[in-house]
Amino acid sequence: MGKIKLDNVRLSFPNLFKKATFSGEETKYEATFLLDKDKHATLIKQIKGEIDAAIKEKWDGKIKSIPADKLFMKDGDAYDYVGYAGNMSVKASCKSRPMCVDRDRTPLTEDDNKLYAGCYVNGIIELWVQDNSYGKRVNANLLGVQFFKDGAPFADGVKASASDFDAFESEVDDFV
Repeated sequence: MGKIKLDNVRLSFPNLFKKATFSGEETKYEATFLLDKDKHATLIKQIKGEIDAAIKEKWDGKIKSIPADKLFMKDGDAYDYVGYAGNMSVKASCKSRPMCVDRDRTPLTEDDNKLYAGCYVNGIIELWVQDNSYGKRVNANLLGVQFFKDGAPFADGVKASASDFDAFESEVDDFV
């Protein structure tokens, strides 16, 4: 399968610098990308075509489709998450840390705080077909993420800023 570039998409649930944890166990690095159904209609159609081609290639046309819950791309309207309505969600993961770069392609670290839930990014994924004891699925490998622009943070990306606090110019008596 070839690489697929996701341009100017919203980042959700990013675990790009540390592996995600599930039931107390580290799993993989992962991220979900939100593709606007109208703005990214051509890209969504391309991804659906890649999924269909991968299924046809893997099973020689004997399997026509895989149930939607077994695909890496899902309809965001089915989720009750902020920002998902009107979008398709694309979840990708990988075992080793994906490349994370800024607009100028310089490497990003977690301390840069640029890749947060709600920002806009360009992502590179590669789909692969699973057929093992865990079932038949079409998954996506997460290869890299590039910061594109800031966006309104989702709940898990909200941080306090200096303007959230009152300024005090003189000594303040202790609270009683």
